[in-house]
Amino acid sequence: MLMANQSHATELRLFPVLIPLINVFNYYLTYNNIQFDRHTFLTFMLDTLMGYVAWIAVHVIIVYLDKRLPFAENIAKRLTIQIVTTVIAGMSVIIILTVLAHIAFSSGPIPSSFFYFDVFIISVWFLVINGIYISLYLFRQWREVENKRIEENKIKAGGLMVRSGKQEFMLDFGEISGFIVDGEYIACITTGGKKFLMDQSMDKLEKQTPSAWFFRMNRQFMVHRQIISGYEKGDNGKLNVLLKSNAFPEAINVSRTRAATFKNWFQPG
Repeated sequence: MLMANQSHATELRLFPVLIPLINVFNYYLTYNNIQFDRHTFLTFMLDTLMGYVAWIAVHVIIVYLDKRLPFAENIAKRLTIQIVTTVIAGMSVIIILTVLAHIAFSSGPIPSSFFYFDVFIISVWFLVINGIYISLYLFRQWREVENKRIEENKIKAGGLMVRSGKQEFMLDFGEISGFIVDGEYIACITTGGKKFLMDQSMDKLEKQTPSAWFFRMNRQFMVHRQIISGYEKGDNGKLNVLLKSNAFPEAINVSRTRAATFKNWFQPG
């Protein structure tokens, strides 16, 4: 569910920019001589607003289908239903809004070319929008498989190499309570309270440790799940993560922007 929510957030950022660009290209395909005047600008803005309304209808249908008929259950059925319903819904919105706008702002009849030429071009764009949604889904699936492979490789590694004097040895992930910024270095703290200074940055250590077990609280701390006892709400949407290790503070602050991510990580599903 978290992956789907992140995907829909991506789409909500992408299409508000994409819709005006589609409208520009649509004008290029539809009109031979475009006059850049006030009338053209207002018409373009009105058509873009119609595009937003139609896209919202399409987006609502796709979000609903993601919950009721995921691709994984029956991809052929999902594709058929999605394409048919979104094209019909999107075209219906465009046609209805166009007729209403023409009644409101024009006195003559709607040009007949709208019903066979413009409608055809617009329907093609709704197929393109479906293609973008489907491509984003396939990309998410690939990324999920790739992330799973990376996580499996981290777990197979078993732990991290640490240094004590002239000795270097493997420290199992289960023996690590977490990491803390210690001056110019990062200190790896074990469950027994030992400290090992690391040459890697916190960013690099975050990439080397399994994300199912370790969470980056902020710039200073990354801790293992085993030392977290719970959390409480802080000010302004922040969280205070409660720890049960003497080597760390009793509570570590997680910012408002990271709070939802932590909750999903700490309580998966």
